[in-house]
Amino acid sequence: MEGRRAVEAVWRIESARIVGALARYVGDFPLAEDLAQEAFAEALVAWPRDGVPERPAGWLLTVGRRRAVDGFRRRAARDDRYAVLARDLASATEAGDDGDLDLLADPDQIDDDLLALAFISCHPMLSPEAQVALTLRTIGGLTSDEIARAFLVPTATVQARITRAKKTLGAARVPFVVPPPEERRARLRAVLSVVYVIFTEGSSATSGTAQIRVDLAHEALRLARILARLSPDEPEVHGLLALLELTAARFPARTAPDGRPVLLEDQDRRRWDRTAIRRGRAALDRAERVGRGLGAYGLQAAIAACHAEAPSVTATDWDRIVLLYEALGRIAPSPVVALNRAVAVSMATGPAPALLLVDALAADGAFPGSHLLPSVRGELLRRLGRTTEARAELELAIGLCGNEAERAVLAAKLADL
Repeated sequence: MEGRRAVEAVWRIESARIVGALARYVGDFPLAEDLAQEAFAEALVAWPRDGVPERPAGWLLTVGRRRAVDGFRRRAARDDRYAVLARDLASATEAGDDGDLDLLADPDQIDDDLLALAFISCHPMLSPEAQVALTLRTIGGLTSDEIARAFLVPTATVQARITRAKKTLGAARVPFVVPPPEERRARLRAVLSVVYVIFTEGSSATSGTAQIRVDLAHEALRLARILARLSPDEPEVHGLLALLELTAARFPARTAPDGRPVLLEDQDRRRWDRTAIRRGRAALDRAERVGRGLGAYGLQAAIAACHAEAPSVTATDWDRIVLLYEALGRIAPSPVVALNRAVAVSMATGPAPALLLVDALAADGAFPGSHLLPSVRGELLRRLGRTTEARAELELAIGLCGNEAERAVLAAKLADL
């Protein structure tokens, strides 16, 4: 049992890095993912029997490399590629020993591998939807269900996109290389979207027991910082980094010692990370300097800055936040933006006008199968004193919510009614 838990933990934390290292090694992204899965399958048998190796990621990488050599041997015993791989493997540490190899020993190279995965998965031969779905699955480690909830589409749709994307990349034999700057710029928008969704799932988990998945959020932050160094003149890169820094700054106050979520109005703002807020403000200033007006991520970062700089909920500049959401809705309209604008309107002018906006979203069929709209509607109805309707909406939201911590918050609101 201990070995199985270790395999699951390493898969959760290291799978993207291992796939990236193997992809660079064999030059084939779909093959690398298959090799990684075979290595983890072997670990499920070996680790419970023999014990967890001292360096689990290195063990898995070595097994994956050996599987690659076996495959090349079967296809072309004297192939030049096989000869190179075999020579490399002969000098590597035996599997189960140190086994971390230079592919995992250089953090900078790992960073490059993960970004290479992101840029390859966002290849222009794939549709934008397939690019994002495949990259989220590969480097974010998100399940198909989590990706589906993030984009408000059926799980089967996400699975089909990922399957088609893998087949397309495999058939085209796309090389595992970070594209040159001119090609990277064309794929940057999709990569930024991927990093954003990974962070969103980390900061507000759609499933599981914890509200915040710190590992995912920090991974997205790390990738955003690397992208900012790679693309210093791209305003939306700095806008995204600002948004992530300013949002992550609130993490220390968002959960109680027992893990229970703490709502914004109840958070101890003294616990917010002021260093992260300064980093976020600096990135937002950079986005404003290098761009001609803020883009979608920059506008969201400006909203986050309004929260970060306010001493309390009541002292927050809600009128400015409403204006920023209106601007965001013009350049990047979505049901989530519209719902967030309604929440801001409720704080700026009251729940009645906000409820009209939410009811319009409901009439349009927004958020099918999601708890977000009924949870907001229930809160607005509660503030209007329409208790019976509020109770029905909160009950619906609880039934749809996939995160245990968030369900507990909704249940507490329901109990108060």
